[in-house]
Amino acid sequence: MSIGAGTAWRAPLAVAVLLGGALTGCADGAEPGGAGASAGGGTATSAGVASSAGVASSAGVARSGGRVGAAGSACPLPVAFDVAAGWKAKAVDRAGLGDSAEAGELADALLKQGPVTAVCEIDAKPAGNIGFLRVYTAGPAAGDARTVLRAFVAAEGSVSRVTYRAFASGGLSGVEADYLVTDKLLEEKAKKSAVAVTTSKGPVVLHLGGLDTGEHDEMLPAYELAKRTLRAT
Repeated sequence: MSIGAGTAWRAPLAVAVLLGGALTGCADGAEPGGAGASAGGGTATSAGVASSAGVASSAGVARSGGRVGAAGSACPLPVAFDVAAGWKAKAVDRAGLGDSAEAGELADALLKQGPVTAVCEIDAKPAGNIGFLRVYTAGPAAGDARTVLRAFVAAEGSVSRVTYRAFASGGLSGVEADYLVTDKLLEEKAKKSAVAVTTSKGPVVLHLGGLDTGEHDEMLPAYELAKRTLRAT
C-alpha cells in the first residue's frame, strides 16, 4: 500500500512505529524550572488552582512542567513555549530511518505535511492521554502563516468544518484553525487543532491531534498553555 505525504504520520499504526524510537532523538523532556515553577515542578499559568499533571486549571489552561524550544532544550526551535506537566518532548530524528534515498522518501512521507516538516513531538501519554502536540517548521520561502496553515490543513485529507481565526501571542502573529478529519477506514470524525505563526526563521505550526475527539478535548488545556506562552527564540 502506498503512503501519501503526511498520511502515514497520522495513521495510528505508523505513529506507533514512529514513536517506538525510529524517528525520535535521545533528548527528551521539557526544560524544567521555568520562572515561577512550583515545588512540584509546575507553573500556574492562569487564574485558579492548578490541578494534577496535564489537567486543566479552572481557567482551562494546563499547569506547566517546563519549556521547550530554546537552545539546550529537548527540541531547539524557532519558538519556545510551555509544555504541560507530565507531557514528554522529543526531537524528531530524521536520520533514524537511515541515509538512503528510500529512507529519505519514507521520512518525507512520515514527517512532511503540506509545506512543513515535523521536528518535535510532545507525548501526552505520560499524563494519561493518547495524543501529541507536534511542531512543524519550514524555511522562510514556504510562505506566510495563513498560506502555510491552509496547505497544512488541506494535506490532512478528508477535512470538514474548518474554521480559521487570527492568532497573536508574545509578539508573534499568525492564524489558528479547528477542523474535523474523517478516518475513512473507521468511518469516524475526529477534532484537530493547529496554529501557525511567522518567525524570522520561517513559519512554525503547532498541531494537536488525539486518538479521537474525546482525547483531543481532554488535551486542549495543554494546547492552550502552549499557545499562551509562545515566544520567538
